[in-house]
Amino acid sequence: MKFAEKVAATLAGIGKMLIKKNEQYGDSAHRPVRMFSKLDPQAGIRVRIDDKLSRLARGNDSIESDIDIVDDLIGYLVILKIMMEAEE
Repeated sequence: MKFAEKVAATLAGIGKMLIKKNEQYGDSAHRPVRMFSKLDPQAGIRVRIDDKLSRLARGNDSIESDIDIVDDLIGYLVILKIMMEAEE
C-alpha cells in the first residue's frame, strides 16, 4: 500500500471512530454534561489530550494500548481543531 493510501485509510478510520464515539456519548465533546467541571468544551478537550499524553508517556498499556491512545489523541486534536476554527 502506498503512503497516500495509508494516510487516507488511517484518517478514514479516525473519522469513523469520532463519529461513532460522538453518537455513543451524545456529543459530550461539544456539549458536556458538566457534573463537576465548569471548564468550557475546548478546555475540557485540552484536559483530555493532557490525560492521553500522560498515559502514553507512562507506557502502561494494561488499560488501553498505545495505538488506542494515539487514535484517541488524533481524534481529540481533530475535535480541538474544529472548535478552534469555529471561533475564528
